[in-house]
Amino acid sequence: MIGTTLSRYFGMRFLGAVVAIFAGALVLVAMVDFIEMLRRSSDIKDVSTLFVAEITLYRLPYLTERLMPFSVLVGAMSCYLNLSRRLELVIARAAGVSAWQFIAPAIVIALLIGIAATTIYNPLSAAMREESARMEAELFRRDKNSFHDLGSGFWIRQRSEDGQSIMNAQSSSQQGVQLSGVTVFRLDPSGRFLDRIEAKTARLENGYWRLEGARVNAEQSPPLDHAVYNLKTSLTTAQVRENFATPDAVSFWQLSSYIALAENAGLAAAGYRVQFYVLLLQPFYLAGMVLLAAAVSLRLFRFGGVQKMVLSGIGAGFLLYVMSKVTGDLSKAGLMPPIMAAGLPVLFGGLTGVLTLLFQEDG
Repeated sequence: MIGTTLSRYFGMRFLGAVVAIFAGALVLVAMVDFIEMLRRSSDIKDVSTLFVAEITLYRLPYLTERLMPFSVLVGAMSCYLNLSRRLELVIARAAGVSAWQFIAPAIVIALLIGIAATTIYNPLSAAMREESARMEAELFRRDKNSFHDLGSGFWIRQRSEDGQSIMNAQSSSQQGVQLSGVTVFRLDPSGRFLDRIEAKTARLENGYWRLEGARVNAEQSPPLDHAVYNLKTSLTTAQVRENFATPDAVSFWQLSSYIALAENAGLAAAGYRVQFYVLLLQPFYLAGMVLLAAAVSLRLFRFGGVQKMVLSGIGAGFLLYVMSKVTGDLSKAGLMPPIMAAGLPVLFGGLTGVLTLLFQEDG
């Protein structure tokens, strides 16, 4: 049996490689996002670079969360290739240690990383994303011209006893309950244009939108300013969140309540269910990435063909990512059960790695 010291050594080498890969990706994403935020805010006066950097910092966990499986895959390949290049794997094999024994520590660490990513990193990512959305809305509220840019943002069509209205918002937070940079076009019951309302913010209350800093522009009437203007609506919080809250922006611990809320309101909850099962199975997905990496990186350098094996491993990881997106879309369309949509990539990746290792090591 593999000794505790050797097991700890292989495990720490794997963990160090994964942390290094993830840290490099984190720095690269931070630089790109910071430059993009500076470009978007370049036309706004009195913008603090530190404030823009703070927005980027809050956005980082959400932007990098989906990079974790690739970090585990590339980190595992880098770890085992270095061990093979330095002949450490050769010595371990000569001592009677099998491939299954020296990849076991990496699988255990991958499972622990997956548990931490689901239970700690994902809720932290969701909370920080909400804060970044609030700060971004505060930043772009300074640009008065952005209120009139109706070619982007979020759109809502709603009905009330006073008629129909169409809302456009430049940004949203709290899963669509709080909007910023709001423009409302109101129509009478027959569909004829009544007026246009521009407001700095809008918040959904019980039966109405609370518009703050509103200006009402009606035909053949001068504009009227209101500190607070209440716009009636028949929309509920569940309906708004269904349109605005993407499942990957909801914390793992809140997904169950979102699923129940959507189902009680008669709305589709497949997207939330898929995300719940994806996060629930994430530890096994990362363990499957370790098996895939081991299958393509345990080949000895003197046998050649290492580059092709590494490329095939990266290609397999990319195919798993594509498969997860395709199965997720199929589930949202009602063509596949959510548990199957989340489990197929995990099952395919794990079985591919196990069968390949069985063929290489024991076949």
